[in-house]
Amino acid sequence: GGKGGNQAVAAASAGADVAFAGRIGSDQAGAEMRRRLTEAGIDLSELQVGPDASGMSAAIVDANGNYGAVIVSSENHKFDADLLTIPSQCRMVLMQNEMTHTVLHKVRQKAHDAGVPVVLNAAPARGLTCADLDGIGVLIVNRVEASDLLGCAPLDTNWTDTDWADSVHGLQTLVPGSDIIVTLGGDGVCYARCNQAPRHQPARKAVVRSTHGAGDVFVGTFAASCVTGIPFETAIEKAQVAASSHVSASR
Repeated sequence: GGKGGNQAVAAASAGADVAFAGRIGSDQAGAEMRRRLTEAGIDLSELQVGPDASGMSAAIVDANGNYGAVIVSSENHKFDADLLTIPSQCRMVLMQNEMTHTVLHKVRQKAHDAGVPVVLNAAPARGLTCADLDGIGVLIVNRVEASDLLGCAPLDTNWTDTDWADSVHGLQTLVPGSDIIVTLGGDGVCYARCNQAPRHQPARKAVVRSTHGAGDVFVGTFAASCVTGIPFETAIEKAQVAASSHVSASR
């Protein structure tokens, strides 16, 4: 998906060796996606190409830098997970939820068979069940996605540390045995290691030009940092620094 491509570029920019598995169309948009991934130094041997249009999203940014998106999946929903091979040197599989649930299950199983941990950025989170989340090593969501999974009203800036902690506890119940990260934009990050108490990390101060893509930068940088073996909390801090730089950049 688009998030997968963005996160792959972010992970490569953070120093990881990255291979990208996805599907593009035989159109100019697909060629541009391939070019961007290639320039980032990403291995595209698992990239599939179909005859129809590439999946696209149109971002809508408001005056405060917040955004929404309209998504047309097209070839992106035709990815054939049976063709995917997990490289022998792979140390982490980072997944999103922009493909079908069949893909999510098959790729997760292939990763488990290869003994590779799975990080899931459940974005978007709609339609996911406990069975879909089973066996995930790290679950990363934003406040809206956390609310979708928990079936409650979205977290907002008026929520206290106790409210954030409650949301993490709820996610721990949904995905027992997993590390949980809830990104809260300007309110920072709330997280918990497996079966441990939630902790809150304040956000880095930044002049916000656009939040578009900030979550992908956070996720990709976090994944790349974890692969290098640095501590979990330090990986979150590095991801926050990268996301803070991204939202203040002119684009």
